[in-house]
Amino acid sequence: MIKKSWECPELVKRYTVENWEEEMPEDIKKYFHQRRTLFTRYSSHPILLDHTGWYSVTPEKIANHIADRCRCDTVLDGFAGVGGNLIAFAWTCERVIAIDTSMDRLRIARHNAMQYGVADRIEFICADYVEFVEAWARRKQRQREERGEMEAVVGLGEEVDVVFLSPPWGGTEYLEATDTTSDPDPDASFAIPNHLPAFPLSTLLPLPAKELYDLSRKMTPNIAFYLPRNSDAHEISEWADETPLDENDLTVGGKEWVEVEEEWMGCVGKKGADGKLKAITAYFGGLAGQGEA
Repeated sequence: MIKKSWECPELVKRYTVENWEEEMPEDIKKYFHQRRTLFTRYSSHPILLDHTGWYSVTPEKIANHIADRCRCDTVLDGFAGVGGNLIAFAWTCERVIAIDTSMDRLRIARHNAMQYGVADRIEFICADYVEFVEAWARRKQRQREERGEMEAVVGLGEEVDVVFLSPPWGGTEYLEATDTTSDPDPDASFAIPNHLPAFPLSTLLPLPAKELYDLSRKMTPNIAFYLPRNSDAHEISEWADETPLDENDLTVGGKEWVEVEEEWMGCVGKKGADGKLKAITAYFGGLAGQGEA
């Protein structure tokens, strides 16, 4: 039996073909047409999204691709939202840790994970990600000092293999300002729409992107960072550590290798096709260099 605190009937309005035109807020109406792109089971199962979830959840196809890249024992999603990435991670990872500051959003995420039959593989924690990591790092340091390095690392079973970050980018105004539908240039190494200014990564919350990346490295160097489509790839590449962590690390010119992958939806690369650049994902540590050639 589900504990009452996790139940979420009437927590948010579920929109259907019968009610969306009259009841859905104007600023998110266009996302109803993308509902089966966001969650393929939306029409067949009682999937729920809050207002923010409609425009911020990772589309299922992209989430599945990222999860395949992040295949590991334990993955931590620092900004769980309504569960799009969590569900995908539960298919490829043994253990998924979901962090979010909103208990309501975690309840929605758990509800959605149940519709896919994977809720039992996810640990839901209502916490601030920054505070969670800082507390985790302090505890680890204390354990190393008290028990010794090897016992702390091997004996406690609290290691995180991969951290996935998808912090808030902004509201629907940001998405409308940066929306683009076009075929990518097959010769371009990184197809950011030319008419858009670079997204200021320093404005991300709860910390500027570089600080959030540095904080996450306290847990693991293996980080996947889901970012706006018009982020500056050169800026992201500067985050890489100057010194490799061990002899097996991928390095370029004395720095760790960073892989920036574009996330496209629709048919891309065909004449007349309708492809949309949705976002980019930056892969660090052991995740870099694992994409398709």
